[in-house]
Amino acid sequence: MPAAPAGCRRTLVERARWEWRPADGGDPAARAEEFLAAHGVPLHDLARPAARHDPTGACGAALYVSAAAGALLAGGPPGAANPADLPEVAVVVYGHTPTPPAPAPPPAGWWLGDWAESWTPGQHADAVRAVRAAIGRGDVYQVNVVGHAAARYAGDPLPALARLGALPGARYGGTLAGAGWAIGCASPETLVELADGRLVTRPIKGTRPATAAGRAELLASAKERAEHVMIVDLERNDLARLARTGTVRVDELFAVRRWCDLWQAESTVSAAVADGLGLADLLRAVCPGGSVTGAPKLAALDRIAALEPVGRGASMGALGWVAPGRIDLGLTIRTAAADGDRVHVWAGGGITWDSDPDAEVAEAAAKTAPVRATLAAR
Repeated sequence: MPAAPAGCRRTLVERARWEWRPADGGDPAARAEEFLAAHGVPLHDLARPAARHDPTGACGAALYVSAAAGALLAGGPPGAANPADLPEVAVVVYGHTPTPPAPAPPPAGWWLGDWAESWTPGQHADAVRAVRAAIGRGDVYQVNVVGHAAARYAGDPLPALARLGALPGARYGGTLAGAGWAIGCASPETLVELADGRLVTRPIKGTRPATAAGRAELLASAKERAEHVMIVDLERNDLARLARTGTVRVDELFAVRRWCDLWQAESTVSAAVADGLGLADLLRAVCPGGSVTGAPKLAALDRIAALEPVGRGASMGALGWVAPGRIDLGLTIRTAAADGDRVHVWAGGGITWDSDPDAEVAEAAAKTAPVRATLAAR
């Protein structure tokens, strides 16, 4: 599972699981925090130093929060229905086993069918134009627009999803699975990390081909830099809701890093965590991530719900590891999911007034191409 402690991964064993769907009702963030506390992972005060790691107790937990659940926590509309049959929140608590599990048997034959897109390139471009019109009216400053595709499959999807974790730059590479569903992640983006009492987020905004010319073009692009700084400001505001007064800072701005065949611009924003802050408070403040919603966040969520024909499912949410004294959640870009009969992928980009519709369609295709190729490999 993404971001699990490297020294523990081979000895982790599931101890307890909780999944949430909208029909279950209640506040999923509060219920997740309560479930974790009941199973040995107390996260009601993230500023409290972690106790010494107990090898006989709970190690920590994998946590998944969908984009729709994040929108609900933020007070926005959840958007269109999830195209994949997945929970919207999942928590899996792990302990240790003295005997590492036996290696999995070789996977059976794997077949992946043709991709069926949720919208045409023309419809995607029209959505970009609709966002530009909303920006022109002053409704929003930026909106992230995401498309979806699905393909039928035969065989076990988990090995194919696990291959995503080997893609270059997959900081949150790994899988999480349940009964009838699985998620595979190749995300390079940190939604929120907590270590040594400090919160960190690393928003990514700005993409070009991973060539020398592409890098130079990204660094010189006033449009990409303006879009990026807008999201950095949004993330600063999100962290300020969780931080000790005066501790929010931008540690790095517009650093260019590589993911597969793309250059991407990344910044680092950090803050000292406030006393008494719990996991539920943290999730309400940072979900869904600003780099995949837009600014202002709630107005952007309204546009997303109006424009995207299917839900974001496992993408544009959060996936990672939580434990006392340590949280590391990746933003689920470059992510795929499988349900009973289909594999699903999503990709998109941030739209500003200067966005070119055809270029935005091409950028989304470039982002999803390595994921699709990896899933199709035999």
